[in-house]
Amino acid sequence: MSLTPYRRVLALPGVGRLLLFAVLARVPATATGVVLTLHVVTGLHHGYAAAGVVGTAVTAGQGIGGPWRGRVVDRVGLRRSLVPSVVVATACWALAPFASFAQLVVLAMVGGVLGVPVFTVVRQSLSVLVPEEQRRTAFSLDGMGTELSFMVGPAVGVIVATQVSTGVALLGLSAATLLVGLGLMAMNPATRSAAEGTAPGEAGDAGERVARAAWFTPRLVAVLAVAAGATIVLAGTDVSVVAHLREHGAVELTGLVFVAWGAGSMIGGLVYGGVHRRVSPFLMLLVLALLTVPVGLAPGPATLLLTILPAAALCAPVIAATAEGVSRLVPEAARGEAMGWHGSALMVGSALGAPLAGWMIDTEGAWSGFAAVGAAGMLVAAAGLLATRTRSTPRPPTPAERVPVADRG
Repeated sequence: MSLTPYRRVLALPGVGRLLLFAVLARVPATATGVVLTLHVVTGLHHGYAAAGVVGTAVTAGQGIGGPWRGRVVDRVGLRRSLVPSVVVATACWALAPFASFAQLVVLAMVGGVLGVPVFTVVRQSLSVLVPEEQRRTAFSLDGMGTELSFMVGPAVGVIVATQVSTGVALLGLSAATLLVGLGLMAMNPATRSAAEGTAPGEAGDAGERVARAAWFTPRLVAVLAVAAGATIVLAGTDVSVVAHLREHGAVELTGLVFVAWGAGSMIGGLVYGGVHRRVSPFLMLLVLALLTVPVGLAPGPATLLLTILPAAALCAPVIAATAEGVSRLVPEAARGEAMGWHGSALMVGSALGAPLAGWMIDTEGAWSGFAAVGAAGMLVAAAGLLATRTRSTPRPPTPAERVPVADRG
C-alpha cells in the first residue's frame, strides 16, 4: 500500500492543520457520555437507566440540531453560526454539576442541540479543501483521527471523574467547549470554495441556495441509511463486548479489547484511504455486518479479541465512505445541512443499536447482541443495494429549483 495519496492530501493548504485540530477538538465530545453517566450514577446517586435517559437526551439533541446547525453554516457562515455554541453550550455544561436530575436532562438536550458541530464542520470543510478524487483519502484520515479521539476522550473523562470529581469533569467539558468553539472560530476553515464566490468559512451570500428537493434524493437517503446502519452495528457491538466479557469473568479486559478494536479500525481506514477504486458503502456495511455476527460465538476473551479485528477493520472505512458519498451527491451550497443529516444518521444508529443489543442480551445472552445488530446491518445494506440498482444518479437541479439568495425565507 502506497502512502503517496496521504502525502498529497496533507500537502493541500489547510488540510493537515484542520485534521490535527479535529483530533484535539473531538476529545471533549467523546468524553461527554461517560462523564454524564458517572455523574448521574455516583454524583446524583441514580441508576444506570437514569444515566441512559441523560445520554439519550444528548444524542437526541445532537440528532435534532445537526441538520439545522449545518443549514445555518450554509446561510450565514461558520463564525456567526458558532456564537450560540460558544455561549449556550458552554453555559449548559457549566450549570450541569449543580443541576437536579430533571434539570440535567434539559441541559443535556440543549447542550446536544447547540454543541460545537466539530464532526460535521470538519467533514464539510474537507469536501471544500480536497478535490473529489482525493476525498476518500481525506475522509479516511478524518476517520482515523476520530478513532484517536475516542481512544483518548473517554479515558481522560473517567480519570478526572473518578480521581477528582464528576463536577470538575463537567466543568472541564464546559471549558473545553468554550476553547473548541473559539478555536474553530479563529481557524475559520473554508466551508465554501472560491468558485462559490465566498471567503473561507463565510456565508455564500454572493451565490445561490439550492432547494432541498434538488439534492435530498432517494440515493442520498440510502447513503444516510448506511451511516445509521453502521452505527447500529458499532453501538450494539460496544454493549455486546462488555456483556461477553462479563459472562466470561473478564470485564477488566474491556479496555484492551476496545483499544484493539480502535487500532483495527485505524488500520482499515489507512488501507481504504489508499484504494484507488470506489467501493460501495452498501457492500462495506454488508461485510461489516456479516463479520460482526460470529464475534458472539467466541469461546473466550482471547478469541473475542481476534474475531473482532476483521469487523473492526471495516469501521472507519464505512463511515468515511458515507461521508464521501454525501459530499459527492450534494452541491456545495447545501453541504453543511447535508453533513448535518449525516451526523444525525450516525446518532440515530447509535441510539438504536445499543438498546437493540441490550434487549437481545437480556433475553438470549451476549452472543445474540452481536447477531441482532449484525442482522440489522445486513438488512439495511441489502435494502440500499437493491434501491441503488433501480435508480440512476440524480440529475442536476434545474434553474427553477435553484432559489436566489434574495428570496430566502
